[in-house]
Order: sequence, then C-alpha cells, then structure tokens
Amino acid sequence: MRFTRFAGMRVVALASTAGLLVSACGGAKVGESPSTSGQGGAAGGKSCGTFNLAINPWVGYEANAAVIAYVAQKQLGCTVKKKDLKEEVAWQGFATGEVDAVVENWGHPDLKKKYIDDQKVAEDAGPTGNKGVIGWYVPPWMAQKYPDITDWKNLNKYAGLFKTSESGGKGQLLDGDPSFVTNDAALVKNLKLDYKVVYAGSEAALITGFRQAEAQKKPMIGYFYEPQWFLSEVKLVKVNLPAWTEGCDADAAKVACDYPPYALNKIVSKRFADSGSPAYRLVKNFTWTNDDQNLVAKYIAEDKMTPDEAAKKWVEANPDKVKAWLASK
Repeated sequence: MRFTRFAGMRVVALASTAGLLVSACGGAKVGESPSTSGQGGAAGGKSCGTFNLAINPWVGYEANAAVIAYVAQKQLGCTVKKKDLKEEVAWQGFATGEVDAVVENWGHPDLKKKYIDDQKVAEDAGPTGNKGVIGWYVPPWMAQKYPDITDWKNLNKYAGLFKTSESGGKGQLLDGDPSFVTNDAALVKNLKLDYKVVYAGSEAALITGFRQAEAQKKPMIGYFYEPQWFLSEVKLVKVNLPAWTEGCDADAAKVACDYPPYALNKIVSKRFADSGSPAYRLVKNFTWTNDDQNLVAKYIAEDKMTPDEAAKKWVEANPDKVKAWLASK
C-alpha cells in the first residue's frame, strides 16, 4: 500500500492549485486527456455515459479499480476513463469535475475536510470492505534470528544492521512512493530512533527489496501495509510500535504512536452522486474482502495479467458478488 495516510499513511505534500499541473503517476495530470478503457458494455446494457475513475499508484487500488471498471464497461455500458493520479491530485479532480470516484481511500481527514466538509464537492460512498493496516515490517528470517526486534524499544540496538550508503551512518528505514501516507520521519524523530527514512520510490521497489532481503538473508526494515498480495508470498513480520490510541496522531509533527486501523472507503464527486448514473450505484454498492483484492492484485502484479484480464477472471468466478453490486439499492 500505500501521502500521510494522514495521521497514518502515505506524507503527502499538500498541493496547491498549481498541483493540478503536477505530473501524476504514469505521467497523467488533472486536465490532460486520459486513456479510455472500453467504449461500451454488454449487448443490451444501459449506457451510463462517461465514468472518470482515478487510479492511485498501488496495485491493491488498481485491483479495486480494475474490477469496478470491467463491470461498468461490460454490464452497464459505461465509457470508463482511467486517470493515473496520486491521491492529493485525484481529490482535486472532484472540484474540477475531472474525477468521479476514488475507490480506495486511506483516511485523509485533511482532504475530507477540504473537499467534503468545506467545498462540498465530494462525499463518502461507503466502505470497500477492505481492512487496512500500515506499519513497519521485517523479513521473516530477521524475526526468527532476532525475536526481540519486533519491539520498537529494541530497534536502536539493531540500527547498525540496517546501515546503507543512503542512510548517513544510521539505520535505513525503507519507505515506498514518497506520495504514500506515512508518519515515519516523525516517528523516527519522536521515538529517538537512530534511523533515517529512505524512499525506494514505488510499491514495486519496496516489494523487490523485501523479496531480496528474505531470499538473501539481508537485513531490512521498511514501511508496508495490508491488504497486499505480496504477504502471501513472504510473510513479513510487523514491528510493534507504541499502541495507537484515539488522537495520538492528531499532530503529524508529534506522532509517536503506531498507525491506526483503517476501514478503507470510496469517495465520489457530489455531481457524480447526484447524476443518477448506474456507475455511481456500482461504486456505492461495491464491497469485497482483503482476500478478494489480494487475489486480483496478484493476477496483475505477479501473474502479469492486464487489469481487464484479471478483472474478467475474478468477475466470472464471483457472479453473486457482482450481482449484489448491481442491485437497485
């Protein structure tokens, strides 16, 4: 996974209006003409017009979006325009009308206040059914060899194991995409840990790092999250940071507690919600499990299926779940 998943997930530099012009993942920008995925649905399906779907840069999100887009195209006759945008930029699209839906949101109370409470251009479309966890993890071999490393109070004892050329003589704490929600720099400072946060640059690079660390028995500690298909391949072990309590992360600069549990949800533009589009009903009704998402994500990331191929395989195996999403309620 995968900005500050605010007081908790991926530190995002707050974008100003100029952020609309900042390149998003894959080179897309709000305001640019995006790729179009499909021009219609199944024979006899009711057309729903254009459905503008944000794609945030981690494969779990892509799995949600792939299945929603596939059903919207094939069963509702929608023209789905997928827009590769990082989180902050995607939310800006609610105000401009260029984004209809974000289909895996990790908290972001700051963005909710701005776009839902203050500007009233977006609204909560309910849970995805996925339960999110963010934290620091080590490869299994390290937890076996150094069992007390999973207690944060012992991390300074092991800092020397994690030194790299990029960590300036301190232990390296590897994070992923700089846009991911993360409190890690504040945690390192406030817990007085002899570590430096270094960014791998992407979810894929983070996964490669952990895979190699386990295979080669190399020390590594890094940011990771669930749901995430990779955990079925390498069972990373979570480090216990000081327990999260309500409000302990209210001030991002003073955070000294673990990340909160996340009930992941969907956010849609107000105009999309009021449009009567059957795509809105699909997004509103969409729920599945961590196992569902991990399976589709594995199809995409590990089995190298296209998102449409992965979605098709899952949809054909789960007709009852899809039927429930298409219900009138």
